[in-house]
Amino acid sequence: MKILIAGASGQLGKCLLRSLASHEPVALDHAALDVTRLDHVSAALDLHRPQLVINASAFNDVDGAELRADEAYAVNALGPRNLAVATAARRLALVHVSTDYVFDGTSDRPYHEFDRTNPLSVYGASKLAGEEAVRALNHRHYIVRTAWLFWENGKSFLLSMYRNLSRPELRVACDQYGSPTYVPHLAQAIARLIASEAFGTFHLAGSGAATRWDMVNELSRVAQVNTTVHPVSLRTFPAAAKRPAYSVLRTAQSPRIELPPWQEGVREFLLRAR
Repeated sequence: MKILIAGASGQLGKCLLRSLASHEPVALDHAALDVTRLDHVSAALDLHRPQLVINASAFNDVDGAELRADEAYAVNALGPRNLAVATAARRLALVHVSTDYVFDGTSDRPYHEFDRTNPLSVYGASKLAGEEAVRALNHRHYIVRTAWLFWENGKSFLLSMYRNLSRPELRVACDQYGSPTYVPHLAQAIARLIASEAFGTFHLAGSGAATRWDMVNELSRVAQVNTTVHPVSLRTFPAAAKRPAYSVLRTAQSPRIELPPWQEGVREFLLRAR
C-alpha cells in the first residue's frame, strides 16, 4: 500500500518510515507539502496517488503557541482540515496525530477515548480543532492521541536530560503526570492500527503513568550515574501555557493496541543514545 506521510522530517515521520518500510511510504516534509494550503495538499495527492495519508505535521511548541496562535491554528487545525477535505474527495483514509493536551487534567483516573475534552492552552485547543475537522470531514479516519514523545534524535525533554546527566544535581518537576512515549513504539503501533482497518479515535501512548521526575530517575538508574534528581513543582519553571496536571492516557477502543511500558522506552532510548 502506498502511504503518504506529511511532516516526514519530524521525529514521528522518520520513525514511521521505518515501521512502514514493508509498504510504499512517500515522505514529504514541509517544503514538499505545506498542509496549510489546500492546493498544495490536492496537488501532492494527485501526484503521488497514495492509498492512505498520515498527518505527522504539527506546531508542537506549547508555550510558543500562546504568542503565535494564528500559526498554531494554521498547522494544527487548518492543516488537518485541508487533509481531511482532500482525502475524503478521493475516498482515502487519513491518520491524524493529536495530543493528551486536549484534556484539562482534572481526572482522577487515566483518560480514555470517550472522555470529555477541555484543553487549557492554545496548543491543546488548536489540536482539538484539528481532531474535530477530521471527524467532520472524512469518516475514514484514525485519530491518534499520544503524549510526552521522546527519541534519541531531534529535540525532547528526555534527550535534554540525558545530555545533562554529567551534572551532580538536576531539578525536575514531580507534580505533572503523563504517559511518556518512545517514538519508535508509537510508529509501530500506528502501523498495527492501519492494518486493523478500524476507524475512530485511539489513545496510543506508553503504558503506565509517570512524572518527568520519574523519567529522569529511571534514566539515571539505567545509565548507572550518580546524578541527584531533586523533585520540584512545575511552578518552579515559569511557562506561558497552562498544562494539565494529569493527562495519563489509556485505551478503551477495539482493537486494543497497547504500547510497551514507558520504562522500556527509556531503556531503548538509552541503548541508542549512547
